[in-house]
Amino acid sequence: HVQLVESGGGEVQAGGSLRVSCKASGATHMSSFCMAWFRQVPGKEREGVATIDAIDKKRYADPVTGRFTISHDNAKNTLYLQMDSLKPEDSAMYYCAADLRGNCAYRWSTADYFYWGQGTQVTV
Repeated sequence: HVQLVESGGGEVQAGGSLRVSCKASGATHMSSFCMAWFRQVPGKEREGVATIDAIDKKRYADPVTGRFTISHDNAKNTLYLQMDSLKPEDSAMYYCAADLRGNCAYRWSTADYFYWGQGTQVTV
């Protein structure tokens, strides 16, 4: 059973940076998963932000391309999202997600992921 725990959220001024983390436990081969970051604001659907797959292919949603960077440290079983040049519209609850299928291509829906963290709040 895979558990995901996010951390690192907080409040930051517009233009600033923040890095959120997602620690995975219960999985010995996190590097073989498709991992993703989603975000959600009250009253809106959860939207995909970035994905990274088993061959380290990274994909980004248009609103964050060039500002956010997804990465993982397989030795630490930890997923990261580095967020730079933050804007007020980036404020949201950020969730990490994982799925055993390693290919993240076209997988921007919440239905594509089986494991979820509890979220960490980012306020800009």
